[in-house]
Amino acid sequence: MKGLKLCLACSAGGHLTEMMHLERCYAKHDHFFLTFRRQDTSDLGKSEHVRFVTDPGRNPLKLLRCMRETFAALSAERPDVVISTGAGVALPACYMAKLLFGSKVVFLESFCRVEEPSFAGRLAYPIADKFLVQWPKLAAKYGRKAEYKGAIV
Repeated sequence: MKGLKLCLACSAGGHLTEMMHLERCYAKHDHFFLTFRRQDTSDLGKSEHVRFVTDPGRNPLKLLRCMRETFAALSAERPDVVISTGAGVALPACYMAKLLFGSKVVFLESFCRVEEPSFAGRLAYPIADKFLVQWPKLAAKYGRKAEYKGAIV
């Protein structure tokens, strides 16, 4: 059986930091990061395979560009699983991977989300094969598919 290929989709900053805490989970698998170019992610590119996409922010034109770049990255890499800690890159990556390539989706809600779901989390929840939260109170807000597994940070 071949090993899994993982797409680690996360925004720069805190979302990337949370993803790095999952290294023991992804290190043994073929993987690549899908993120935005910033200093912290550019440095990551020195030791990891990284595919950079445009940060869409809340700009519809940048979102279209991000979607095109995400599609190109997913087409080239063909991941079996997308693991995301959120935000901007999470939704295009999760939805495209799931709907167009049949990838599994694992979404980890941000540690800073204690009581209220994030925007990305609310939109990723319906398609996530595994949806993890880091606070027990938040699991109740999402519903039965959300699993509380403790904090990763």
